[in-house]
Amino acid sequence: MGVRVSAITGSDVPEVAAFLHRNLNENVSPEAWARAVDVPWKVDAPNHGFHLRDDDGNVLGAYLAFYSDRVIGDRTLRFCNLGAWCVLPEQRFHSLKLLKALLDQKCDVYTDLSPSGNVVPLNTRRGFRFLDTATQLVPNAPWPSLPGSGSVTGDRQVIERTLTGVQAQIFQDHAGLAAARHLLLTRGDETCYVIFRKDRRKGLPLFASILYVSDPELFRRMFRQVSRHLLRHGVPATLAEPRVTGGLLPGGRLLANPRRKMVLGDAVADQDVDYLYSELVCLSW
Repeated sequence: MGVRVSAITGSDVPEVAAFLHRNLNENVSPEAWARAVDVPWKVDAPNHGFHLRDDDGNVLGAYLAFYSDRVIGDRTLRFCNLGAWCVLPEQRFHSLKLLKALLDQKCDVYTDLSPSGNVVPLNTRRGFRFLDTATQLVPNAPWPSLPGSGSVTGDRQVIERTLTGVQAQIFQDHAGLAAARHLLLTRGDETCYVIFRKDRRKGLPLFASILYVSDPELFRRMFRQVSRHLLRHGVPATLAEPRVTGGLLPGGRLLANPRRKMVLGDAVADQDVDYLYSELVCLSW
Protein backbone atom coordinates (compact mmCIF):
# COMPACT_ATOMS: atom_id res chain seq x y z
CA MET A 1 0.00 0.00 0.00
CA GLY A 2 1.33 3.42 -0.96
CA VAL A 3 2.01 6.26 1.45
CA ARG A 4 1.85 9.87 0.33
CA VAL A 5 2.96 13.09 1.99
CA SER A 6 0.74 16.13 1.63
CA ALA A 7 0.13 19.47 3.28
CA ILE A 8 -2.41 19.70 6.09
CA THR A 9 -5.15 22.00 4.80
CA GLY A 10 -8.24 23.20 6.59
CA SER A 11 -10.26 20.23 5.36
CA ASP A 12 -7.66 17.81 6.74
CA VAL A 13 -7.60 19.31 10.23
CA PRO A 14 -10.49 17.30 11.78
CA GLU A 15 -8.99 13.95 10.76
CA VAL A 16 -5.47 14.97 11.77
CA ALA A 17 -6.77 16.25 15.12
CA ALA A 18 -8.57 12.97 15.78
CA PHE A 19 -5.41 11.04 14.83
CA LEU A 20 -3.28 13.05 17.28
CA HIS A 21 -5.86 12.58 20.02
CA ARG A 22 -5.86 8.80 19.54
CA ASN A 23 -2.16 8.25 18.96
CA LEU A 24 -0.22 11.04 20.68
CA ASN A 25 -2.09 12.53 23.63
CA GLU A 26 -5.57 11.43 24.65
CA ASN A 27 -5.65 14.20 27.27
CA VAL A 28 -5.92 16.71 24.44
CA SER A 29 -9.33 16.48 22.79
CA PRO A 30 -9.69 16.47 19.00
CA GLU A 31 -11.38 19.85 19.31
CA ALA A 32 -8.39 21.25 21.23
CA TRP A 33 -5.96 19.93 18.61
CA ALA A 34 -8.05 21.55 15.88
CA ARG A 35 -8.26 24.90 17.69
CA ALA A 36 -4.51 24.91 18.29
CA VAL A 37 -3.62 24.97 14.60
CA ASP A 38 -6.23 27.64 13.80
CA VAL A 39 -3.99 30.50 14.89
CA PRO A 40 -5.57 33.95 15.36
CA TRP A 41 -2.63 36.10 14.31
CA LYS A 42 -2.26 37.44 10.78
CA VAL A 43 -0.07 35.21 8.63
CA ASP A 44 -0.29 33.85 5.11
CA ALA A 45 0.39 30.30 6.23
CA PRO A 46 0.94 27.77 3.42
CA ASN A 47 -0.47 24.90 5.49
CA HIS A 48 -0.81 23.57 9.04
CA GLY A 49 2.11 21.19 8.56
CA PHE A 50 2.26 17.90 6.67
CA HIS A 51 0.68 14.48 7.07
CA LEU A 52 0.86 10.94 5.73
CA ARG A 53 -2.05 9.06 4.20
CA ASP A 54 -2.35 5.62 2.65
CA ASP A 55 -4.13 4.79 -0.61
CA ASP A 56 -7.42 4.47 1.27
CA GLY A 57 -7.07 7.97 2.70
CA ASN A 58 -6.31 6.93 6.26
CA VAL A 59 -4.08 9.27 8.27
CA LEU A 60 -0.85 7.48 9.22
CA GLY A 61 1.13 10.38 10.67
CA ALA A 62 1.31 14.14 11.06
CA TYR A 63 3.76 16.92 11.81
CA LEU A 64 2.12 20.21 12.79
CA ALA A 65 3.60 23.61 11.97
CA PHE A 66 2.88 27.11 13.30
CA TYR A 67 3.91 29.96 11.00
CA SER A 68 4.48 33.62 11.82
CA ASP A 69 6.14 36.65 10.28
CA ARG A 70 8.42 38.28 12.85
CA VAL A 71 10.21 41.61 12.65
CA ILE A 72 13.87 41.18 13.63
CA GLY A 73 15.78 44.44 13.41
CA ASP A 74 14.88 45.90 10.03
CA ARG A 75 13.83 42.58 8.48
CA THR A 76 10.62 40.58 8.44
CA LEU A 77 11.39 36.87 8.68
CA ARG A 78 9.17 33.84 8.20
CA PHE A 79 9.27 31.60 11.28
CA CYS A 80 8.09 28.00 11.27
CA ASN A 81 7.60 26.45 14.69
CA LEU A 82 7.60 22.66 14.49
CA GLY A 83 4.84 21.27 16.66
CA ALA A 84 3.51 17.81 17.44
CA TRP A 85 5.04 14.96 15.39
CA CYS A 86 3.41 11.54 15.46
CA VAL A 87 3.60 8.59 13.06
CA LEU A 88 2.13 5.12 13.54
CA PRO A 89 4.83 2.63 14.60
CA GLU A 90 4.53 0.50 11.46
CA GLN A 91 5.09 3.61 9.29
CA ARG A 92 7.97 5.18 11.22
CA PHE A 93 10.38 4.77 8.30
CA HIS A 94 8.28 7.43 6.52
CA SER A 95 8.66 9.92 9.42
CA LEU A 96 11.57 11.85 7.93
CA LYS A 97 9.51 12.61 4.84
CA LEU A 98 7.40 14.91 6.99
CA LEU A 99 10.43 16.76 8.36
CA LYS A 100 11.90 17.05 4.86
CA ALA A 101 8.65 18.50 3.51
CA LEU A 102 8.66 21.17 6.21
CA LEU A 103 12.32 22.08 5.76
CA ASP A 104 12.01 22.15 1.97
CA GLN A 105 9.73 25.18 2.35
CA LYS A 106 12.86 27.23 3.09
CA CYS A 107 11.45 29.35 5.90
CA ASP A 108 13.95 31.81 7.35
CA VAL A 109 13.86 30.30 10.84
CA TYR A 110 12.68 26.96 12.22
CA THR A 111 12.14 26.36 15.91
CA ASP A 112 11.47 23.16 17.81
CA LEU A 113 10.52 24.13 21.36
CA SER A 114 9.53 20.72 22.71
CA PRO A 115 11.64 18.08 20.91
CA SER A 116 11.38 14.59 22.34
CA GLY A 117 14.55 12.64 23.08
CA ASN A 118 14.67 10.78 19.77
CA VAL A 119 13.95 13.95 17.77
CA VAL A 120 16.97 15.83 19.12
CA PRO A 121 19.61 13.87 17.13
CA LEU A 122 17.46 14.10 13.98
CA ASN A 123 17.31 17.87 14.36
CA THR A 124 21.02 18.05 15.07
CA ARG A 125 21.84 16.25 11.83
CA ARG A 126 19.70 18.79 9.99
CA GLY A 127 21.71 21.68 11.43
CA PHE A 128 19.53 22.74 14.37
CA ARG A 129 21.37 24.24 17.33
CA PHE A 130 20.41 24.32 20.99
CA LEU A 131 19.05 27.43 22.65
CA ASP A 132 20.27 28.28 26.13
CA THR A 133 17.45 26.85 28.21
CA ALA A 134 19.04 26.99 31.65
CA THR A 135 15.97 26.99 33.90
CA GLN A 136 15.29 27.98 37.48
CA LEU A 137 12.69 26.31 39.65
CA VAL A 138 11.36 28.90 42.10
CA PRO A 139 8.82 28.01 44.82
CA ASN A 140 6.04 30.57 44.91
CA ALA A 141 5.55 32.06 48.35
CA PRO A 142 2.97 34.26 50.17
CA TRP A 143 5.23 37.30 50.31
CA PRO A 144 3.69 40.27 52.17
CA SER A 145 2.34 43.19 50.15
CA LEU A 146 4.39 46.30 50.93
CA PRO A 147 3.45 49.93 50.20
CA GLY A 148 4.84 51.05 46.85
CA SER A 149 5.72 47.52 45.73
CA GLY A 150 3.41 47.70 42.73
CA SER A 151 0.55 45.52 41.56
CA VAL A 152 0.02 42.37 39.52
CA THR A 153 -3.20 41.60 37.66
CA GLY A 154 -4.47 38.99 35.26
CA ASP A 155 -7.58 41.01 34.39
CA ARG A 156 -7.67 40.99 30.61
CA GLN A 157 -9.72 44.16 30.36
CA VAL A 158 -7.12 46.03 32.42
CA ILE A 159 -4.30 44.53 30.35
CA GLU A 160 -6.00 45.41 27.06
CA ARG A 161 -6.64 49.04 27.92
CA THR A 162 -3.15 49.54 29.38
CA LEU A 163 -0.91 48.06 26.69
CA THR A 164 0.01 50.06 23.60
CA GLY A 165 2.03 49.58 20.42
CA VAL A 166 3.86 46.31 19.98
CA GLN A 167 2.76 44.96 23.36
CA ALA A 168 -0.89 45.61 22.55
CA GLN A 169 -0.49 43.69 19.29
CA ILE A 170 1.16 40.76 21.06
CA PHE A 171 -1.74 40.68 23.54
CA GLN A 172 -4.34 40.74 20.75
CA ASP A 173 -2.53 37.93 18.92
CA HIS A 174 -2.36 35.73 22.03
CA ALA A 175 -5.44 36.66 24.06
CA GLY A 176 -7.61 33.77 22.88
CA LEU A 177 -5.02 31.00 22.86
CA ALA A 178 -5.50 27.90 25.00
CA ALA A 179 -2.13 27.86 26.73
CA ALA A 180 -1.29 31.57 26.99
CA ARG A 181 -1.94 33.19 30.38
CA HIS A 182 -1.42 36.88 30.88
CA LEU A 183 -0.19 39.19 33.63
CA LEU A 184 0.40 42.92 33.86
CA LEU A 185 2.90 44.25 36.38
CA THR A 186 2.67 47.92 37.33
CA ARG A 187 4.90 50.01 39.53
CA GLY A 188 4.50 53.76 39.26
CA ASP A 189 4.76 54.65 35.56
CA GLU A 190 6.43 51.34 34.68
CA THR A 191 4.62 48.33 33.27
CA CYS A 192 5.66 44.82 32.31
CA TYR A 193 3.55 42.44 30.25
CA VAL A 194 4.06 38.72 30.98
CA ILE A 195 2.84 35.59 29.22
CA PHE A 196 3.15 32.21 30.93
CA ARG A 197 1.72 28.73 30.54
CA LYS A 198 0.84 26.08 33.08
CA ASP A 199 3.09 23.07 32.73
CA ARG A 200 3.32 19.56 34.09
CA ARG A 201 6.34 17.91 35.60
CA LYS A 202 6.04 14.21 36.49
CA GLY A 203 2.36 14.49 35.68
CA LEU A 204 1.70 17.32 38.14
CA PRO A 205 0.17 20.55 36.70
CA LEU A 206 1.79 22.76 39.32
CA PHE A 207 4.15 24.98 37.38
CA ALA A 208 4.04 28.38 35.67
CA SER A 209 6.52 28.47 32.79
CA ILE A 210 7.43 32.04 31.88
CA LEU A 211 7.29 32.45 28.09
CA TYR A 212 7.54 36.19 27.54
CA VAL A 213 8.53 39.23 29.58
CA SER A 214 8.37 42.71 28.06
CA ASP A 215 10.55 44.38 30.75
CA PRO A 216 12.90 41.82 32.31
CA GLU A 217 14.40 44.29 34.78
CA LEU A 218 11.01 45.26 36.22
CA PHE A 219 9.93 41.61 36.23
CA ARG A 220 12.90 40.63 38.37
CA ARG A 221 12.29 43.54 40.76
CA MET A 222 8.65 42.56 41.13
CA PHE A 223 9.03 38.81 41.11
CA ARG A 224 7.93 38.42 44.74
CA GLN A 225 4.63 40.07 43.83
CA VAL A 226 4.34 37.75 40.80
CA SER A 227 5.14 34.77 43.02
CA ARG A 228 2.42 35.74 45.51
CA HIS A 229 -0.11 36.26 42.72
CA LEU A 230 0.59 32.87 41.14
CA LEU A 231 0.38 31.07 44.48
CA ARG A 232 -2.98 32.66 45.21
CA HIS A 233 -4.18 31.30 41.87
CA GLY A 234 -3.13 27.74 42.63
CA VAL A 235 0.33 27.64 41.05
CA PRO A 236 2.95 26.68 43.67
CA ALA A 237 6.11 26.95 41.55
CA THR A 238 7.59 28.94 38.68
CA LEU A 239 9.90 27.73 35.93
CA ALA A 240 11.93 30.59 34.48
CA GLU A 241 14.75 30.75 31.98
CA PRO A 242 17.26 33.54 32.68
CA ARG A 243 17.39 34.02 28.90
CA VAL A 244 13.72 35.11 29.12
CA THR A 245 13.75 36.94 32.45
CA GLY A 246 17.09 38.67 31.87
CA GLY A 247 18.78 37.11 34.89
CA LEU A 248 18.33 34.87 37.90
CA LEU A 249 15.31 35.18 40.18
CA PRO A 250 15.60 35.20 43.99
CA GLY A 251 15.02 31.97 45.84
CA GLY A 252 15.36 29.61 42.90
CA ARG A 253 17.64 26.76 41.93
CA LEU A 254 18.84 25.77 38.50
CA LEU A 255 17.52 22.48 37.15
CA ALA A 256 20.11 19.82 36.41
CA ASN A 257 18.39 18.79 33.17
CA PRO A 258 16.28 21.59 31.69
CA ARG A 259 14.11 20.79 28.70
CA ARG A 260 15.81 21.36 25.37
CA LYS A 261 14.73 23.80 22.68
CA MET A 262 16.27 24.09 19.24
CA VAL A 263 16.51 26.55 16.35
CA LEU A 264 17.61 26.37 12.72
CA GLY A 265 18.50 29.49 10.75
CA ASP A 266 21.47 31.80 10.32
CA ALA A 267 19.17 34.81 9.98
CA VAL A 268 18.72 35.13 13.75
CA ALA A 269 20.81 35.13 16.88
CA ASP A 270 19.59 33.21 19.90
CA GLN A 271 18.40 36.40 21.61
CA ASP A 272 16.00 36.96 18.68
CA VAL A 273 14.19 33.68 19.35
CA ASP A 274 11.29 33.78 21.80
CA TYR A 275 8.36 31.48 22.54
CA LEU A 276 5.55 33.61 21.13
CA TYR A 277 3.53 32.53 18.07
CA SER A 278 4.30 28.89 18.75
CA GLU A 279 2.87 25.58 19.91
CA LEU A 280 3.74 26.60 23.49
CA VAL A 281 1.03 29.27 23.49
CA CYS A 282 -1.46 27.43 21.28
CA LEU A 283 -1.69 24.01 22.89
CA SER A 284 -2.20 23.07 26.53
CA TRP A 285 -1.20 19.51 27.38
